[in-house]
Amino acid sequence: MLEPNKCRSSVTRRFEAIAARVRLGAALAFLALPLVAQTSFSPCDLNQDGTVNAADVQLAINMTLGSIPCTANIDGAAVCNVAIVQRVVNAALGGACVTGAGAVPHYVSLSWTASTSSDVVGYNLYRGSTSGGPYAILNSSLLPGTTFTDNTVAAGQTYYYVAAAVDDNNNQSTYSNEAPAAVPSP
Repeated sequence: MLEPNKCRSSVTRRFEAIAARVRLGAALAFLALPLVAQTSFSPCDLNQDGTVNAADVQLAINMTLGSIPCTANIDGAAVCNVAIVQRVVNAALGGACVTGAGAVPHYVSLSWTASTSSDVVGYNLYRGSTSGGPYAILNSSLLPGTTFTDNTVAAGQTYYYVAAAVDDNNNQSTYSNEAPAAVPSP
């Protein structure tokens, strides 16, 4: 008989005891043992530590940028793109990890009235999570037109947008009126 080890779990000791009986000819006792379930992780738990959090978001970003191999299996094996990053962000914020190609992509389509100033060269668009700000800029370079699609929204969230005109001396106008957008849940 195997000697129990204090570091081993009771399931391991039980299995070893049953395995010892099997070697002694009690094969039926082994066959009656139920299977032990494997630990299951959310597909958005990219580091498989049991929690979808900022570390998983960073992994999704790195996989999408190609700085590490894409091992995600959220929208199919080895699919890493901005939609996958957003799904991991949503899960890290407490939402469900939406998987598969049938997941509903959310976006906010924005438009505004052009400035009447003759020296305007573009626009900056800002988004906040509370009415009145603070706001974070969405565009990395000036927007030449008066439309923008925000593809980085999360399901079930409300966002508040403002735009500002920028002239040829890089002076920015005051913010426009705030436009709220409530993104539906999946």
